[in-house]
Amino acid sequence: MNFQRLCVFLLFGCSAAAAWSASGAAPVSAGATAPASTVPTTHNTRNTPAAGTSAATGAAAPGTPAAAADDSDNPDSAPLPPPSSAAQHLYGAARNDLLQVRTLLKSGRTQSSVGSGFLIGTSNLVITNYHVVSQFALDPDTYVGEWVDTSGQRGNVELLAVDVLHDLAVLRVNRNGTGFFKMPEKLARLNQGQYLYALGNPLDLGFAISEGAYNGVIARSFYDQLMFTGPINSGMSGGPSVTVDGSVAGINVSKRLDGELVSFLVPARFAQDLLRQVQDSAKPPASFTSIVTAQLLRHQSAMVDQLLASPLSLKTMGPYQVPVRESEQMRCWGRSNVKADKPFTVDDASCAMESAIFVSGSLQTGQIAIRHQFLRSAGLDQYRFAQLASASFKNENFGNSKDSRLTAPQCTEDFVNHGKLPLRAVLCVRAYRKFAGLYDFALLTASTDHGLMSLQSRIDARGVSYENGLRLTRAFLTALTRAPVAKGAAK
Repeated sequence: MNFQRLCVFLLFGCSAAAAWSASGAAPVSAGATAPASTVPTTHNTRNTPAAGTSAATGAAAPGTPAAAADDSDNPDSAPLPPPSSAAQHLYGAARNDLLQVRTLLKSGRTQSSVGSGFLIGTSNLVITNYHVVSQFALDPDTYVGEWVDTSGQRGNVELLAVDVLHDLAVLRVNRNGTGFFKMPEKLARLNQGQYLYALGNPLDLGFAISEGAYNGVIARSFYDQLMFTGPINSGMSGGPSVTVDGSVAGINVSKRLDGELVSFLVPARFAQDLLRQVQDSAKPPASFTSIVTAQLLRHQSAMVDQLLASPLSLKTMGPYQVPVRESEQMRCWGRSNVKADKPFTVDDASCAMESAIFVSGSLQTGQIAIRHQFLRSAGLDQYRFAQLASASFKNENFGNSKDSRLTAPQCTEDFVNHGKLPLRAVLCVRAYRKFAGLYDFALLTASTDHGLMSLQSRIDARGVSYENGLRLTRAFLTALTRAPVAKGAAK
């Protein structure tokens, strides 16, 4: 392999990286989507009262959980089941410490989105989800927060701390709790099948309680979440899920759209950690954008280090070996279009992280996806097959200059040769406008060693540092190779 050429290819435009850290905030809008290759089908449970915008996150492989995305386009209309006597008792005891958290436009004070929250102990501190407050966290000149309690009283909220990685936030309000919801040093131990009770304000219809069961920790998310087999509807984000004695087990955060009663909670221990930070800081930060940026940079560092902690696994596709990574956080799927009447065959292998970090209604990031396509002729001549392969290569999308969140893609193309496998390669990089130091990387390659076969591979890294983007794409590119020829086999 020509390593000097590869180095030049992968290190192009280093001096331009600083220039891409464009100033200016990307506007926040509802309806965040993940790329179609990432397979999620969950949404968060913040409700947007305006005419709903879907947060579906692309085509889903069967049975794959994924990161939370804005659910505002598909509010659930199914009524909650009637509560048991235990649920009625809990709601009666907890109702005075439940709040609805609203995001309002400063101009006109019209409602933009709603979620839930709860007062901790007898303090004036409220726990909720980050995605519930993301609009006024990132765009305080446009949005403001408001609380409403079960008796209809209301007031302004002050945002004190956020944890974008675990989807949590701490607010301060001008009223105190009664002491029902506590966050003790030693949290309640949960057993699978144990009943939990989720509280919040579903669909902006009124405060409610729903019953379900705790069913363990979900390891497929990059950060632990609890699986709650019970109904959590839009608008219940940020509300508490408690045991029968009222101990906080977790915070309502998301649900699966392709399943029945498959919901997720943020473990209470992460709320504990965030509350400890608030106790050391009496005043809110001047800007949450820099805090979110620092947290996203920390996430991408851990994500890339974990992915590259061991060599990428190699899978055989025809005469090629392709790199993949299968782990608790990243799953792979395969399919083929094999049909007798097709003049060509395409085998697909895709791997994607099953979670992403919710940043705003229009942005999820901190995710890696890998895709390989092995095309081969089953009746086309070399000219027609070359047209097919070329059209497939050109059909790839790297974004455009009109995206308010990211700069236009800066791309470079070259031909490289590694392990006797000549490749055409295109590397594209986009900078985040609002979050300095974060980039989206995409590397697309196509084999050029055979007239009737083509291996086309792609890796996407979203929300990574420039250095880590180069690490990932270099590791991916150098792992692509021809499969070893078995002894006695024709070359």
